[in-house]
Amino acid sequence: MITPAFELTQDPDFLTIIIRVPYARPSEFDVYFEGEDFKFYAKPYFLRQLTLPGRIVEDGREKASYNTDEGTFTIRLPKEIPGQYFEGLDMLTSLLAPKKSRSAKPLVEEIAASAELSEEEEEEFDWEIEQTPYEESSEGVPQLQHPYGFGNLRSGVFQRLQDELGDVIDLKDPDQTPVDERRRKRLAAEAAKFEPDHYLADLFEDDVIQHVLKYKPWWVDAHKKRTALQRESHQEHDTHTLVVFSEEEREQLRKFTNKSYLLDKRSCHHVYLGLIDILLAYCYEICVNEGDRNVESSWNIRKLSATLCWLESFTCIHDVLVSFGRRVLCYPLYRHFGLVTRAFTDTVMILQLGKAAVLKCLLDIHKIFLESDPAYILNDLFITDYCIWIQKIKSKKLAALSESLRKTTLTKSHMGLELEELEAAAVLVQEEENALKAAGTVSKQQLLSSESETSDSEESSSTSSSETEGSDSDEQESSTSEDGEINPFQGTLQEERTAPLIDCNGLRLGTNTSTLEVSDEKSKVSLQSASLPGKLIEELEMQMHSAMRLSEQPEGLATADCISQEQEENPVPEPDRFSEDNSGKGNLLEVSSKPNPLLFLCSTNED
Repeated sequence: MITPAFELTQDPDFLTIIIRVPYARPSEFDVYFEGEDFKFYAKPYFLRQLTLPGRIVEDGREKASYNTDEGTFTIRLPKEIPGQYFEGLDMLTSLLAPKKSRSAKPLVEEIAASAELSEEEEEEFDWEIEQTPYEESSEGVPQLQHPYGFGNLRSGVFQRLQDELGDVIDLKDPDQTPVDERRRKRLAAEAAKFEPDHYLADLFEDDVIQHVLKYKPWWVDAHKKRTALQRESHQEHDTHTLVVFSEEEREQLRKFTNKSYLLDKRSCHHVYLGLIDILLAYCYEICVNEGDRNVESSWNIRKLSATLCWLESFTCIHDVLVSFGRRVLCYPLYRHFGLVTRAFTDTVMILQLGKAAVLKCLLDIHKIFLESDPAYILNDLFITDYCIWIQKIKSKKLAALSESLRKTTLTKSHMGLELEELEAAAVLVQEEENALKAAGTVSKQQLLSSESETSDSEESSSTSSSETEGSDSDEQESSTSEDGEINPFQGTLQEERTAPLIDCNGLRLGTNTSTLEVSDEKSKVSLQSASLPGKLIEELEMQMHSAMRLSEQPEGLATADCISQEQEENPVPEPDRFSEDNSGKGNLLEVSSKPNPLLFLCSTNED
């Protein structure tokens, strides 16, 4: 027989059951209901028994219809007490459980250690795993093992799964590691993994993080609607209209095997706190990936949850939040405290929405782990049991849990990673860098201003020099000899003079001097340059050589050829020195300096 897909809705007076039975014969079906029981049969579909959260009655108002296009039966059954609210109509796994399974027998099976347990059930367990884990229990090994999993009801699992151990959890040899030792190793691993540079980078360059923080998952809108409804009527409303399960999720609920759990007060406390831890990790994953799954989704959830990754058993809500915050700042791609507070707020919303919202999140986690090769083990250890257990708890306990979580505070100082000191030091460094950049900008502006002034000064100097050259040219044209020839030794071109630094044989050198002197009386030609532009110097030299070629060589003046010849015969042995040759009529005086080489030509006709 096939268990059909079904869903339940309600109004104040009726319970509506919609059953999907494609290809069934609508003329051949049976319906049975009485009190809290409901059964349905239409070959080949058989809904063995639904155990309803409230009583229904047969009083002639019941109705049934069949939609041939959709292949669905719609059955409306009157409530025994009109206006009664049936809680948990979305909890399909719990509804499918027969009354017998709610007896004490499964609870005894969970805690029994007697050898008189049913061998058939033990063989069935061995058949699934192809091992004999309970053979070691007769030798007393479990006394040395430490439990873990949902409600700390499991042990010895990772002894059979050594190959998958490293890919699923961070704890080595969990069966031999007590709870206190697990916590100590977890804190040490987190402290070693924390990277201040990564944290500060996400803190000061948080454009991507601020973007993902704007994402609103489905529970945000559902929570707003719930709050609005509560303000209007001040009553609890059916979350079925706020939280809608997909057909795939309903199918998964039908596949779950109903179980009962015997949990003492301490174990129940661990289960509730573990639920918060898992939901926090799930909310982080949904936020940073904006609701889309990727290959890292499974890793994010199990890595950020110490319950899943270190098999941690928490003792208070604050420890859960601190553990989650530390792991967010140590492991994932985005390590920002804003993501911690966002996941905290989202988890409170989910818990306030009730069991349906929590179950929907757990089903999504179950699917993510089911699609990840090593993480499916965590479904067997935690998630499947959580999906079944959450359907049976009281909504009031979940509401009390959400209220306690909402009142818990979490700050950066609670992380134990010296975040505030680290941020203060980073701010100081940033302020110093900004001050240095500002100073560098001012210096650069001053340098540019100085260069601009220097350039303007050089341009005005060049303009003045060009005007002087023009006047000198006019003087040379007007100074001619009696026979009409041009006398190149008449006229003076002179620019700003400064105090001479060197005086040798009537030649003066200055640091800021450029002088061209031509004199009949002294028969002397000198060219001095120190800081003039190179182009101006070349023009002056060309004018001098041109004048010398056009004029007759006066007595005692060395020509360019003579000068070149004498330079080759008497090379200057050392730079930055004066060398003098008096072998001929003309004397050559050459001055060489590193910043500005200077060349002087002079005659020796003066007495």
